[in-house]
Amino acid sequence: MDRECADIFPFLAQAMGRGTPFISELAEVCVKICESCGNECKKYDHEHCQKCAEACLGYAEECRKKVA
Repeated sequence: MDRECADIFPFLAQAMGRGTPFISELAEVCVKICESCGNECKKYDHEHCQKCAEACLGYAEECRKKVA
């Protein structure tokens, strides 16, 4: 799942730069993907999983700001 989060966040930034009229919809998808990834990674005690969770949940928060 982390791959989807790593892919969607930069795509959202590119789409914003192009001025797409679909930014709210893309941001909503970004939130769903990144929250799902972050919540899954939080379940595991490995350091890399915790770093992934932190990054994904941070991306989700940034995406959430774009929905408003």
